[in-house]
Amino acid sequence: MTFREATADDLPQIVRLLADDPLGSARETPGEAAYFTAFTAIADDPNNTLVVAEVAGKIAGTLQLTFIPGLTYTGRERAQIEGVRVAAEHRGHGVGQALITWAITQARARGCRVVQLTTDRQRPDAIRFYQKIGFRPSHMGMKYHLTDT
Repeated sequence: MTFREATADDLPQIVRLLADDPLGSARETPGEAAYFTAFTAIADDPNNTLVVAEVAGKIAGTLQLTFIPGLTYTGRERAQIEGVRVAAEHRGHGVGQALITWAITQARARGCRVVQLTTDRQRPDAIRFYQKIGFRPSHMGMKYHLTDT
């Protein structure tokens, strides 16, 4: 397994991964031009990395890692993990664990004090997975979804 920064050519496959589950299929629309705009913003931001994990030359998983400056924890950055997805055929084979370990290593190297992520309560397998790695539900996450109206 290898890790690399995603390229624009990877975008269609990454979006397919994001849409490949019941929650993602309801909110993602493969082919939308907005994904390219978002990808460009991520790629141009030194505090963001979109990474892919490859197995045998094919994308097996992805995540976005964002470094957030803040005043808490004596002004140390925190790392936010978002958009973790593993291709169905690679689930249960260590790809997710390797992706998260990679992200934690990057955060440590950058001097972050905290690595955080959210996962939907409707994903009990993901919750168990993150807890097995060592993440704890220490805070209550909340979201305020903005509509297009």
